[in-house]
Amino acid sequence: MSVKVEKLEKNMAKLTIEVPAEEMEKATEAAYQKNKNSMSVPGFRKGKVPRAMIEKMYGKGVFLEEAANSVIPGAYEKAYDECGEEIVSSPEIDVVTLEAGQPFVFTATVALKPEVTLGKYKGVKIDKVDAEVTEEEINAVIEKERENNSRTKSVEGRPVQDKDTAVIDFEGFVDGEAFEGGKGENYDLVIGSHSFIDTFEEQLIGKNAGEEVEVNVTFPEEYHAKELAGKPALFKVTIKDIKEKELPELDDEFASEVSEFDTLDEYKADVKKNLVEKKEADAKNQKEMAAIEAVIADAAMEIPDAYVQTVQRQMVDEFAQRIQMQGLSMEQYLKLTGSNIAMMEEQIKPQALKRIQSRLVLEAVVEAEKIETSEEDFEKEVARLAEAYKMETDQVKEMIGEKGKEEIMKDLAVTKAAEFVTENAKEKK
Repeated sequence: MSVKVEKLEKNMAKLTIEVPAEEMEKATEAAYQKNKNSMSVPGFRKGKVPRAMIEKMYGKGVFLEEAANSVIPGAYEKAYDECGEEIVSSPEIDVVTLEAGQPFVFTATVALKPEVTLGKYKGVKIDKVDAEVTEEEINAVIEKERENNSRTKSVEGRPVQDKDTAVIDFEGFVDGEAFEGGKGENYDLVIGSHSFIDTFEEQLIGKNAGEEVEVNVTFPEEYHAKELAGKPALFKVTIKDIKEKELPELDDEFASEVSEFDTLDEYKADVKKNLVEKKEADAKNQKEMAAIEAVIADAAMEIPDAYVQTVQRQMVDEFAQRIQMQGLSMEQYLKLTGSNIAMMEEQIKPQALKRIQSRLVLEAVVEAEKIETSEEDFEKEVARLAEAYKMETDQVKEMIGEKGKEEIMKDLAVTKAAEFVTENAKEKK
């Protein structure tokens, strides 16, 4: 096999790959063996037709396309390894020559890693990030915990108020006719949750348990049930019960029930400690992002569209894997959101571009500052992965392999570069 590289404009390249005729003959024979049982020629039983007879009847190229499709992935992978270029996109394949008994020639058009001209990357100016924790934030966390540990109780002697839970029976009518899905019994409706359309919940405020109420609403124009979209509706509602949340007392007993601490003061101190840690981590991330963006803004690079498109597809695949772990397939997600892959890729295009720019400038900083990673760095990362995936370190190393190790070492160097530009950044006064 041979490969020739032709550099194109805008960091693109065309690899011309030639597969020897002998290799194509093997692939063609394999295609014949795979398909012969399904091909009929008069006078022969299925599976017993000689290849020469099939080619005479259907043409010399009858098995060539399948042979080519089987050869292309391996041939491209070899060309990728041998060409000496840093390829950063999926290939666009075009067939040049595909003839029986001849070498198979095809091209792979790819994006190459762009060169980066760094501007200022030491001492870039970034906005100050506040990591101070306020008393209000501490109280908000504690109040949320009180909400989580609240119980509901029926109330008497007063009407429905905002944030109450109204237990209702209801039936909806459009043009005087009951509609499908518009009826419910003993439904717990939290007032102010906006789980029902339009002003439904607000019209129950001030009403008492036992009352029958007529609620008038209008369905949204974009309502999912087209036959109801934009139409006025009347709901006949019976308020069967009114419930309110009862929050636990804010005392030592509450603290001991929701935490490992015996007193409220200890619990509050722990809440503050956790908030400080989170805010400091968030502030560090924000500073890092701001510093990298400043480095990007002062750098020059020409990024091929094919590179961006490849990363867009990778990000969609990553998203698909995340939602699959939550029990939702990509097909289900697209149906639920009324979206499609093309729309998703377009939506994440700015993020894909930013991911590429960040990686490129940080790799350039690694080179400029001669940042290195050690075997110790690698061992620490392997130990982290082993703990995360509940595996032995030897298993992780075996799974990673030598190529994986090279990628991890590069990633660790990029992480050090991000820390370098962040540590050297200066906050604006």
